[in-house]
Amino acid sequence: MSIAMPVGFLERAASIVGAANVLREAHDKAGYETDWRRRYRGQAMAVVRPRNTDEVAGVVRLCAESRVPIVPQAGNTGLVGGAVPSADGSAIILNVERMNAIRAIDPANNSMTVDAGAILADVRAAAEQHDRYFPMFIGSVGSCRVGGLVSTNAGGTGVLRYGNMRELTLGLEAVLPDGRIWNGLKALRKDNTGYDLKQLLIGAEGTLGIVTAATLKLFPRLTRSTTAMVALAGVADAIDLLRRLQATVGNRIEAFEIMSKTQLEIVVAHGPGVVRPNVTDAPWYVLIELADSDPDWDANAQLQRALEAAVESSLVLDAIFATDIAKAERIWALRHNVSEANKTFGFTISNDTSVPVSALPTFIAAVDARLSGTVTGCTVCHVGHIGDGNIHVVVLLSRDVYTTSEARTAAASHVNAIVHEESVQLGGSISAEHGIGQMHVAPLQRFTPALDLEIMRGIKKLLDPMNLMNPGKLFQTG
Repeated sequence: MSIAMPVGFLERAASIVGAANVLREAHDKAGYETDWRRRYRGQAMAVVRPRNTDEVAGVVRLCAESRVPIVPQAGNTGLVGGAVPSADGSAIILNVERMNAIRAIDPANNSMTVDAGAILADVRAAAEQHDRYFPMFIGSVGSCRVGGLVSTNAGGTGVLRYGNMRELTLGLEAVLPDGRIWNGLKALRKDNTGYDLKQLLIGAEGTLGIVTAATLKLFPRLTRSTTAMVALAGVADAIDLLRRLQATVGNRIEAFEIMSKTQLEIVVAHGPGVVRPNVTDAPWYVLIELADSDPDWDANAQLQRALEAAVESSLVLDAIFATDIAKAERIWALRHNVSEANKTFGFTISNDTSVPVSALPTFIAAVDARLSGTVTGCTVCHVGHIGDGNIHVVVLLSRDVYTTSEARTAAASHVNAIVHEESVQLGGSISAEHGIGQMHVAPLQRFTPALDLEIMRGIKKLLDPMNLMNPGKLFQTG
């Protein structure tokens, strides 16, 4: 059921952003109304595409006056339905893809300021041009945008060394729900002048305002790196290997990613152009990258010595090294093609929980036991960021067994409940880096302490009293 739009609303929106940037026809809106995995579909009154912050502010003021909800959207690459509208057609999608400028780069301060619509790959390339490095990296690097990364507090493969977007964001500019522009684009690493307001917006998933620009933290460009893939008997061995490497190479571990055997096999079978490395068959694999800006550091020699010692002590079953960039890229293609391969293999239920690193072996064993005993026709995989406790439990359902959306939805609810319960039982979180969106609204209410929810709802009501910013996300409505 669609809700009637206010008289003249779209014409007034067009006067702000231009008629060509108010998309009204179904075929023009379709790509914006559906998430990347085709899991969530909604209907928007229109898709509005501003080109700068002033236009965003004008559209938001118009929406506030007309009581029209707004779904902020950047690259629309999220996995929890956070950038997809409801089905009633009452909201507009405000997409920032036209706001893609690199505003400024300050190499001496190791910072850069970019529009919210800047694509991550372009941000990284711009930093490289100034002999600097922006370390955020996720599989959708070529299509995700900074506004979405900030709004979901994205993680990725570099969290172990650099932190997530909370640590990588120095300042923000945002349009508040009443249309006022908040300018917090500071490039400071130390600033104790009251509350850190940007942290309210980071991870808020567009429920408190629309991020329009960000000042990001840069690092010296990496000049030396090495990549290896190791085979291990268990998760506890992977944790022990990480601790050994940290003791020998310090903070030079750029990435340390784990994959179960089942996940590796699916990627090899269904990932485009992926080749299985010549490594011993094992229950678990870890992909390792060491990197540094020191031109005199012999990365290959140090990693080889460390892994040889691990093999000799039976901690590692086997290890292969990338002898050139092409081979390193082939190894990392295994990790970066996980989502695409899983989507091809079957109906994907991907969890984003985290637990203390020390609790990972217990967590995985408990989850595997419960899933294998209660979910028929499924394949269970594990992949993710073992160094920060964020292993994604992935359950793939056979489309031959789960033939209806009702059956798949029921199975997904059961799987998620198991994974969330085991995570929280061990002091973990139901969402480590993907956010809440639509997918985890009910679990957030179930597993979050009442006082936490009360404070969050209070902040939401203070900044967005009419509940116009991304309604239905994070909090249950009604």
